[in-house]
Amino acid sequence: MIAPLDYLASMARKHSLWPMPFATACCGIELMATASSRYDIARFGSEAMRFSPRQCDVMIVAGRVVMKMVPVMQRIWLQMPEPKWCISMGACASSGGVFDTYAVVQGIDRFLPVDVYVPGCPPRPEQLIRAVLDLQEKVQRTGTIDAREFADRNTYEGPTALARELGPEEAIITPGDYRTATRLRKPLM
Repeated sequence: MIAPLDYLASMARKHSLWPMPFATACCGIELMATASSRYDIARFGSEAMRFSPRQCDVMIVAGRVVMKMVPVMQRIWLQMPEPKWCISMGACASSGGVFDTYAVVQGIDRFLPVDVYVPGCPPRPEQLIRAVLDLQEKVQRTGTIDAREFADRNTYEGPTALARELGPEEAIITPGDYRTATRLRKPLM
């Protein structure tokens, strides 16, 4: 009896994905175009774009993400209820794109677990619709009515921090005269 219920629950969940748009650049324009009458993402049950994370279950990160936006993006992700999924839309969100700088994140998968990647600069609305369909297939395959697929989560499954504490033997101290550093000087009164 559980298998048919799992199928029905997955079918309902599959056709009621509510996206949380996190659009920061030109990919956001293409994201908006998918909701227009020409492409009509409503045909696939994903037209209810909400700007409240507690009502969404799919985060669509569209465009470049700078390091200052990462804590905001992660907070929004944590506020979304389970089950939740993520679509990385565009070259900038997926790999940093042409912005190979210290300030632009070189792929959001370092900070969020990504389910579907959409290539392109910017990707066409048809590609985003294909990503939604791919995500719906994943939800249909893995969903259960009592969320057994999430029951085994007893540890954090997201990306781990890249930085780690260095031991004293690994630390590299550059030679130099630090007595003239302005930050070390006591303020004049």
